Amino acid sequence: MDSDIAVLVGAGGGIGRALIEALRGDPRFAHVIGLARRRPSAMADDAGHTWLEADILDAPSLAAAARRIAEFGAPTRIIVATGVLHGPGLSPEKSLRALRADALSRLFQINAIGPALVAQQLLPLTPRDRPSVFAALSARVGSIADNALGGWYGYRASKAALNMLIHTAAIEHARSHPLAVCVAIHPGTVATPLSEPFTGQTPPERLLTPEAAASRILRTLDDLSPRATGGFYAADGAAIPW
Repeated sequence: MDSDIAVLVGAGGGIGRALIEALRGDPRFAHVIGLARRRPSAMADDAGHTWLEADILDAPSLAAAARRIAEFGAPTRIIVATGVLHGPGLSPEKSLRALRADALSRLFQINAIGPALVAQQLLPLTPRDRPSVFAALSARVGSIADNALGGWYGYRASKAALNMLIHTAAIEHARSHPLAVCVAIHPGTVATPLSEPFTGQTPPERLLTPEAAASRILRTLDDLSPRATGGFYAADGAAIPW
């Protein structure tokens, strides 16, 4: 029987680190591979875990990482846990007046283009004769149908773009990998640096630790069948409208 391999892209983030630890504790996976631009301080290579340097916006580095991953075998679980909401020169816009081309470009690069390039390199590595799951962390605010508040133009639009890219990739992937699942997933409101400035009004019972979010995400991915491919889901398994 082939040993399962899990790949986590964005291993240095809050949710990414929690996902790595949860995957390493799952006996189904003989090897867990973490990708990040820089090695996280707590991430050391051992017999069951490997760290690879890769930049999601640099196609050659992703191609090199894909070649290394292929040496371990065909990954059956790939999760892209990258994304940006705010940072130097970036802040969620409250009105059209706040839009800036450079900020919009950066959000689309990291939130949509990067995960698409990851899918381009890693989806072909998944097995054709066994189930596999590819998931990219999206956000409920990327739902057009669910947008009743407005604002956050760039983040909303970049996550909506990610959803379309994942949905389209799922259609293509299913033609050659009928047992595969390829989805976008909303992790919930998680206590990480990404969301920290915006969680002041979040009820404590709705604010998840990274470990709780990781557990929910992995449980939901386990429950998805190939019929779910191309979908957009919350971490509790509920479908989110486009």
